[in-house]
Amino acid sequence: MTVLRLPDPSLVVLVGVSGSGKSSFAARHFGPFEVVSSDFCRGVVSNDVNDQAASADAFTLLDHIAGVRLTRGLLTVIDATNVTAAARKGLVRLARDHDLLPVAIVLDIPESVARERNRSRSDRDFGDRVIHRQAGDLRRALKGLAREGFRAVHILRGVEEVDAAVIERVPLLSDRRDLHGPFDVIGDVHGCLPELLSLLDALGYAVIRDPQGRPVDAAHPQGRTVIFLGDLVDRGPDSPGILRLAMGMTAAGHALAVPGNHENKLIRALDGQKVTVSHGLETTLAQLAAEPAEFRAAVREWARGLVSHQVLDEGRLVVAHAGLKESYHNRASGRVRAFALYGDTTGETDEFGLPVRYPWAADYRGAAMVLYGHTPTPTLEWVNNTLCLDTGCVFGGRLSALRYPEKESVQIPAQRVWYEPARPFATAESASAPGDSDSVHGSGLDIADVVHNRLVETSVLGRVTVRPENAAGALEVMSRFATEPGWLPYLPPTMAPAPTMPEGDYLEHPDQAWAAYDQAGVESVIAEEKHMGSRAVVVLCRGEDAARRRFPAASAGTGAVYTRTGRAFFDAATTERFLDRLRCAADRSGLWDELDSDWVVLDSELLPWSLKADGLLREQYAATGTAARAALPAVLGAVNAAAARGIDVADLRARTARRAANAEAFTTAYRHYCWPTNGLDGVRLAPFALLASEGATHESRPHDWHLRVADALVAADPDVVTPTRRVIVDLTDSDSRAAGTAWWLGLTAAGGEGMVVKPLAGLVRDRKNRLVQPGLKVRGREYLRLIYGPDYVDALPRLRGRNLGHKRSLALREYALGLESLRRLVDGEPLWRVHQAVFAVLALESEPVDPRL
Repeated sequence: MTVLRLPDPSLVVLVGVSGSGKSSFAARHFGPFEVVSSDFCRGVVSNDVNDQAASADAFTLLDHIAGVRLTRGLLTVIDATNVTAAARKGLVRLARDHDLLPVAIVLDIPESVARERNRSRSDRDFGDRVIHRQAGDLRRALKGLAREGFRAVHILRGVEEVDAAVIERVPLLSDRRDLHGPFDVIGDVHGCLPELLSLLDALGYAVIRDPQGRPVDAAHPQGRTVIFLGDLVDRGPDSPGILRLAMGMTAAGHALAVPGNHENKLIRALDGQKVTVSHGLETTLAQLAAEPAEFRAAVREWARGLVSHQVLDEGRLVVAHAGLKESYHNRASGRVRAFALYGDTTGETDEFGLPVRYPWAADYRGAAMVLYGHTPTPTLEWVNNTLCLDTGCVFGGRLSALRYPEKESVQIPAQRVWYEPARPFATAESASAPGDSDSVHGSGLDIADVVHNRLVETSVLGRVTVRPENAAGALEVMSRFATEPGWLPYLPPTMAPAPTMPEGDYLEHPDQAWAAYDQAGVESVIAEEKHMGSRAVVVLCRGEDAARRRFPAASAGTGAVYTRTGRAFFDAATTERFLDRLRCAADRSGLWDELDSDWVVLDSELLPWSLKADGLLREQYAATGTAARAALPAVLGAVNAAAARGIDVADLRARTARRAANAEAFTTAYRHYCWPTNGLDGVRLAPFALLASEGATHESRPHDWHLRVADALVAADPDVVTPTRRVIVDLTDSDSRAAGTAWWLGLTAAGGEGMVVKPLAGLVRDRKNRLVQPGLKVRGREYLRLIYGPDYVDALPRLRGRNLGHKRSLALREYALGLESLRRLVDGEPLWRVHQAVFAVLALESEPVDPRL
């Protein structure tokens, strides 16, 4: 038995003459989709697997299919003869272009066996001379395959060896997805042993020393693992001490390490290669000269064995000294290693003689968190789910670590400046940029972040699809009208109405809402007054420092007040005055202390409705009411005159009188929701949900908690914040249901719009574990007159046939997306990730749904 160890992923190239059994070998050892066959591709492009005239197109297709698979990181097998150097050269280049290893498996069987096999196949009409030529090419190739660039060459000689071969897939050395941590990832140490020992102590590690008192290991009582991000050596006071400790911890399984550019240079120096002894290498070599030769040899072998990067925790975490863009994760090539060691450089140097680097993290869009070092920064700042942990300890800054998965930073200040940097280094205390150790940054948005993202993964509803045509409409709204993205972390969902009342004088009625939630297994609901205003999202920060820390991508200001489509209600100056009033109310109510947060996102209604809908009122509602009230009395007068002449117009008179009354009711209905405002005078906010604050979203808190928070704001400033009336209904109690219905009847009889019924517990699932509608609106008869027209009551039989299915689906999808954007915000994900979900809500609003629902 011959065991062939194949890197996974890699490009596996089968080499052998026609009839050597390559296709049978591939079918036996690989999956049907892992094998890309030249015969199959020839058949695809010509309908004939033997049409040699189609070979050029067939191999173009083969290269494309293989390239797509390699881009996705999938092991791919090429089933073709591949006996010529030209054919193999293109495949080696294909593997290198995708930063994966090319591997050759040669099926070297006797030429006579190949001839006999081809003679027995009716679909093969070429003669023995083709086999003979291919065999000659194969003979010439055997000695030079390694020189062609194949990382491994496996030669199976004879039929028996081919049949006895066994494939063993070996993960790449960078593939440690089986390790889940928890980890403590430590930035560039640069020989600063005192600071490292202090940091390990702060992280909870017990340091183990040898008989000479030197640290040789450190273990955590809870089994945590350290990850060293490279550049352990040079510049600092004790590089040998750092190496001795790191080598001991990795040997004991208490640490992992990736190499830095300084370790790479040290290896070459220890190998006796000619290197420029600078940037602290001279210090390390002098320190190592005092160590035994066997220690220097151990250092060399340990550093040489470090892998450029590590992919951990099922691919959720990637560590590399200088960072790593997504296309290089779990890849193996010289340029991947160079990127991991040195970053993405322009090839130029700055005025200090240091390389000029591209800001790769600004364009990073990967799902994996990338932790790195290499370029010292005075503070820790998240950029698109990446974090540089080199905070310049050796230059007098700090030695930093990040606890994973907790995302908690731990820092130790340097004892002194151990090495003067070539480029001036600003310590955290002197840096002009704000941030203690947990600033959150995301790069500017790119159109590809939203338009090309057809699926958005949500934590409560799975994948939500966004259609391209809807995305185009959302892009128009977002780019032309919406407030700036940095202040737009959430858009509220649409809301489905309660099931239609099957009979009687009502289109919507509480009984239908009670029944819908009862059927879903919900026992208690809360019925909240539905304010007739404009849906408003309020982002409120305690001050400028909180705004810059938590919303760094936003411009000046301390928050935002915007509509459900993201448009600002006020200009910048008026917005700040309004936020100042709310901030004072939050201060007096104790909101910040209760939440342990210096920012909040509120879901609210902004009153009056006329504040935003003045144009709608003037051009649609007022015009309709005025026209009806002007025309119908005249019509009624004419009908009465006809009746006086003895004409039977009783039905027409009754119908016209009813229409005149309906017109008056229509005008009275919309006037309930309008009053004059002057600047902020007369403007009211009715908050009903506290969506998010530092470290938490609040969808699982009961709704009466949210309203108690709102009540505290009302008490603090009743001139600006208005209360939301509500009643809790026990659906298992008929009297409680009746009381809830009576409350709604009184509310709507007094001119109220209606109510929103929600599961009291917040986010809930039904008996089949399906997400339950977060709210059902039950609107009153007079408000529905505004929606369906003055005479809608006469059309109730037709309106009862309205289809609510699409609206319900839309409400659930938008709710899930809104919650997803909030969770990404709270988790500190970059702005582009938050806006994928925000943008998707706006895109779904373009779906064709009856707007009256």
